[in-house]
Amino acid sequence: MDREEYYRLAVTRNIGLVTEEEQNKLRRSRVAVAGCGGLGGRELIDLVRVGIGAFNIADFDEFSIKNINRQIGATSSTIDKPKVEVMSAMAKDIHPDVDITMFTNGIQPENVDEFVSQSDVIVDAIDFFSMQARLLLYRTARKHGKPVVFAAPLGFSGTLNVFMPDGMSFEEYFDIHDGMDLFDQLIAFTVGVAPWGTHWKYMDTNKVDSSDHAGPSLACACNIATGLLTSEVVIILLNKRQPMAAPYYMQFDPFRCLYRKGKLRWGNRGPLQRIKRILAARKFASQRHLLQEPSS
Repeated sequence: MDREEYYRLAVTRNIGLVTEEEQNKLRRSRVAVAGCGGLGGRELIDLVRVGIGAFNIADFDEFSIKNINRQIGATSSTIDKPKVEVMSAMAKDIHPDVDITMFTNGIQPENVDEFVSQSDVIVDAIDFFSMQARLLLYRTARKHGKPVVFAAPLGFSGTLNVFMPDGMSFEEYFDIHDGMDLFDQLIAFTVGVAPWGTHWKYMDTNKVDSSDHAGPSLACACNIATGLLTSEVVIILLNKRQPMAAPYYMQFDPFRCLYRKGKLRWGNRGPLQRIKRILAARKFASQRHLLQEPSS
């Protein structure tokens, strides 16, 4: 079977939700996925299945046994193998013609412009604790006029945040700046991602281990977050509607049967969000000394 026929058959069930013209646009699009772990790997694979034709993928890490509970690329046969290589191979097994450029050192000052500049949409799937790389990604995306889409698996839930180049910036929404230490940045990030915090009622926060950059996580939550993010990426690429952009946020929690969507007009600078940040900082105060910024 020739490549054109393979692609046509592989995406034929998309038609009806997207037009053939829109499908061709997806095939001509490039998405940059920063991080290939619990979310980034799933997001990459879902976007490949949608039929997006080109990707930049970045990650410096290798799969480990601890990744198996939630990361789609983690299997007994991929332990200790580079995540970008495993995920690239999985993507090409789905669509052999997909164009993938691998950034094996993750997001770094010397490669971030190349990673961002030729892409249509940026996916933030960077390790939750790696704020230095995350800030670098968002600032570079804004410089190049690129939208960034972010999702998080929290408890059984998934969240969604979108940052458009002409809208509220990542730093404005989360009220994060370089003068803050990593602990305070992460507190602001945690509170801003899910202002309703539907997961806090049932999540055992004592299992959060900042020294290992780890917390409780489930594959089902990764699936929900991935669905929210990949839907929004397709919507942005095809201009289906206005993006769900900051200061708007979203959290869907099937455990509590709750869907929360709202708008933080002042981002984390609003009075209620400031109170939440103070309370969260007290709750996780014992973690402050355990934090170290991971390599990006």
